[in-house]
Amino acid sequence: MSRKLRMGMVGGGVGSFIGDVHRRAASIDGMIDLVCGAFSSSAEKSIASGKDLNLDESRCYGTYEEMILREKELPEDVRMDFVAIVTPNHMHFPPAKMALEHGFHVVCDKPVTLTLEEAESLQSIIKQSGKLFALTHNYTGNSMVKQAKAMIAKGQLGEIRKIQAQYLQGWLSTSLEKTGQKQAAWRIDPKRSGIGGALGDIGTHAENLIEYITGLKISEIAADLGVFGEGRILDDDGNMLIRMENGAKGSISISQIALGEENNLGIKVYGEKGSLEWYQENPNELITRWLDEPKKIYTPNGIGLHEEALKVSRIPAGHPEGYLEAFATIYKNFATHVTAVNNGKTLEEPDYPTIEDGLRGMQFIYAAVESDKNNSAWTIV
Repeated sequence: MSRKLRMGMVGGGVGSFIGDVHRRAASIDGMIDLVCGAFSSSAEKSIASGKDLNLDESRCYGTYEEMILREKELPEDVRMDFVAIVTPNHMHFPPAKMALEHGFHVVCDKPVTLTLEEAESLQSIIKQSGKLFALTHNYTGNSMVKQAKAMIAKGQLGEIRKIQAQYLQGWLSTSLEKTGQKQAAWRIDPKRSGIGGALGDIGTHAENLIEYITGLKISEIAADLGVFGEGRILDDDGNMLIRMENGAKGSISISQIALGEENNLGIKVYGEKGSLEWYQENPNELITRWLDEPKKIYTPNGIGLHEEALKVSRIPAGHPEGYLEAFATIYKNFATHVTAVNNGKTLEEPDYPTIEDGLRGMQFIYAAVESDKNNSAWTIV
């Protein structure tokens, strides 16, 4: 039996939503242990978080630089195998670059970097390092998303003609950032978030889901972005028309000021033979409609699933699988790839988002912002 991989973490101290999500997801399949971390920009808070997580005190570091350098000095059978970066966007690139250049694999939250230039630079660094890089577009780990992708790849829907995607939230309907809420504060700050607000935070999820499920790239975009929150600079709402590389048409609607919405990510794909739809808030149902058959609803571990969906379903049919399980699939597939590399083996098609997905996300953000500045003119992604 292969040993567990050893994970270090940058950001995500105790009390952090996304840090806790990463730790829980990484542990679900019993393949990964958290062994060290630099959990905060404050050395004192970082060390305190490590202690609260029951880590060895000697491996609770004050900075990510200290963690990477100290871990590199440890024996190979003790040091961390990879770093998980769960910081705000502006702190993705520096630790990722340093970790890769010191021989560590990397898992990073999305969007991949603060700027497009950083994403392009990171792509080169990853290639030069020979190390693995995973981006946590977690919704691609859902079994029904895998089923949708497999059905389209196998031609069951025929030629894709139309796509509609949405990601609607309402949590920024008020000036939450003015109350001291940290999640809101950094997301509306261009110095920490980048040039996209809702666009970078949730728009990239919609973009990635479209390209992952259909296997097609968005070629052009016409974007109309909005800023409704008082005093905000970055977008908190937007609507986009899209053109796909095969000629299909579509639209994306995003918002963080859609009052009453919680986490309404959904996608509809229409082909010449059939269509499908999936919603993150009801993740265990994939609805399909057909030209010459009745409507069918697929569920995890249910009837008619492709192998791609079956192999990521962990529990019997009828038991709900959701956000954490989908997140865990990214970690599981990444860990499987790292273990194979450690054992001198290769995997033909490792299935998790990579730097290429991250670069596509940044190109999407920049194209949408450029289009919006030019009165929603069509802009190449």
